[in-house]
Parts: sequence; structure tokens; C-alpha cells
Amino acid sequence: MITTRFAPSPTGKLHLGHAYAAKVAYDLANVSGSRFLVRFEDIDHTRVRPEYYGEILKDLEWLGFSWNGEPWRQKDRFNHYEKALEQLKEMGVVYPCYCTRREVEEELTHLVQAPQGPEGPLYPGTCRALKCPPNERDPSWRLDTKAASHIIGDLSFHDTIHGKTSVNPTFLGDVILARKDIGTSYHLAVVVDDAAQEITHVTRGEDLLPSTHVHRILQSLLGLPEPKYLHHKLVTDQLGKRLAKRNDALSIASLRKEGLSANLVKKMAHPDFHTPPRPSSS
Repeated sequence: MITTRFAPSPTGKLHLGHAYAAKVAYDLANVSGSRFLVRFEDIDHTRVRPEYYGEILKDLEWLGFSWNGEPWRQKDRFNHYEKALEQLKEMGVVYPCYCTRREVEEELTHLVQAPQGPEGPLYPGTCRALKCPPNERDPSWRLDTKAASHIIGDLSFHDTIHGKTSVNPTFLGDVILARKDIGTSYHLAVVVDDAAQEITHVTRGEDLLPSTHVHRILQSLLGLPEPKYLHHKLVTDQLGKRLAKRNDALSIASLRKEGLSANLVKKMAHPDFHTPPRPSSS
């Protein structure tokens, strides 16, 4: 049985890119006995807006997508993320980090050769061997990729579009697994929830392909099953610019108000359609 999920963040309105992501997951699960789930990624309480929960579901219904069961909210599952973090602590594969963002940036400027990732400099491991932590700060918790690599051995994942990829433990560096102000992170929460919901096929944008290296590491460390992956292209405007929630003119709600049909919007919600640029709302 195939089980997929669409996991939007209730921090803004759905746009055409979200519609395409939902359609990919929905179509894959649209066979007898399969399940399409909705899960709200709402761990960051500083950005979540309550009104968007209902608006997102309304947009999905209007587009013709139905889902199985009640949508999960990650904000209700922090005890599960804490349990997973404690397991990683006991394994010695995470360490507390007291660095602020500014301190990390300053540290990187002093390095002759800063570690690089797919999107720029990586955390330089400042707190990995810290002996005297500052008492006045609560820490975040980072994945110790060096320690983890000794445990996991050789790992890989298979993507329907991109094929087989060997996991590089240091690809994204020592990523944060639990923010001090939130208690978890996208990486840890999504891995725990995908396993809990028995997701067999993870479908998402190709911008998250690098994150899969981290997710496979966590799955191996926590003894969680490995799903199959499909990282699809992103929907962009005619200028090739990736859509964002600030572009309200291309939100599903705005297009519906303009009188466009759901079928036309789903046609527009495709990487090859190249939607025309429209004014962005600030």
C-alpha cells in the first residue's frame, strides 16, 4: 500500500508550487487501498498564523484533493521529537551548541577555508569540543556528523527522478536538530512523523534533495524505515523565479477569486507551464 503526504506550513497562503506538490503526492497515492495524508508543519510558533489551517484545507478541497483521516499538527507531537532527541543524545551523536547566528557568521569570516555546502558556508563545528559552556544560555542541539558517520556506515537513498545517491554525512554539516527556542527542527520532526504515519513515498521539491542526506542518517540512527523518494521540479514564474508565499497574486485563493477554474489552476501548477510574473504583495 502506498502512503504519501502533503505537509504545508500554515505561515501563509498556498500558491501554485504547493498545488503541484500536493498533486504529485495525491496522484501517486490515487490507487486502490492507498492513502494521501495532510500534515501541518507548524513547529515554528513564531511564524504560524491560525487562520491558515482552514484556508489551506479549503484550497485543497477546491482543487479536488481529498485526504485520509484528520490532518496532523506537528505542534501536538513535541513529546515524540523530544524522545527521539534523547535517543540521539544517549548514542553520543548530538552536541549542545551555544552559538548565535552572528557568532557563527563571525567565526566563518576568520576561517581561511570555511566548510561549504550546496547553499553556502556550513557551521564550522565551534561547539563540538566545547569544554566550558556558557551558563547563561540554553543550547540548541546539533548532529555530530563525525560521530554519526562511524555508526551508520555506507548509506544511500533512491529517488524516482534522480536515481541512487550515496549519503554524504557532511553534505549539510552539523545541522541543528533542536532549536533552543522551539525544541526540535524540520529535519528531526519530519523523519519522526514520516515513520509514525508509515509514509512509504516522500514526494517534495528538488530544493529539499540535500536534506535527504540528513534524513537518511537520522532514519538509520533511530532505526526508522526508509521511504522511497521523489524530488520533483519547482514551479517558477516566467522569469524562472521560484514562487514564494509573499507572491499573493499567485496564491490559490487569489486565483480562485479571479474566477479561474480548479482545472485551469492545476494546469498552471506545473513546472513546464511557466506562470507569468505578477505583482508581489509585501
